[in-house]
Amino acid sequence: MAISPGPDNIYVLIQSVAHGKKYGLATVAGLISGCVIHTTFLAFGVSAIIKQSESLFFAIKLLGALYLVYLAYQVYKSDGSLEVSDDNVPKKTTTQLFKQGFIMNVLNPKVTIFFLAFFPGFLFSNTLSTVIQFYVLGFLFMGVSLLVFSAIAILSGHISSYIKSHKHIGDILKWLQIVVFIAIAILILI
Repeated sequence: MAISPGPDNIYVLIQSVAHGKKYGLATVAGLISGCVIHTTFLAFGVSAIIKQSESLFFAIKLLGALYLVYLAYQVYKSDGSLEVSDDNVPKKTTTQLFKQGFIMNVLNPKVTIFFLAFFPGFLFSNTLSTVIQFYVLGFLFMGVSLLVFSAIAILSGHISSYIKSHKHIGDILKWLQIVVFIAIAILILI
């Protein structure tokens, strides 16, 4: 999920291409830090719901699966092209980029909906607190995203030149993203 093209990793790529890997890594740190807020809201909000009703928990999982299918449909409708350009990218300090990454992540309702759709289907223990399980899943997601986004920031020169010279990569990533969304939706339901 973290590797599929989206606004966060494209923003990291653009900042890295335009200003260098240090600026891309500052953006990554802000984006990942924002995930802590989403994980906390999810852990305490959804945990309370799960304790109240198993049927309500199933409804959350069902809505999450439907949301993922909707995302797959949205990706299917897109043209799959990727544009990488450093034109009109204003220069900011690393602190400004950290803050902007954090705010972009925290205020993005799609991240909240994604966490709500994705995480409940992967609770892994009947004895461990759901709060702890959500934090484990949240930190796993943050770790994977940190690795992927940092790789994008560090390898930005190679990645951007590859994307510019291989226009078909957008279509490949588009279909990969569709398959991943559908597979996760099915996994959540079973």
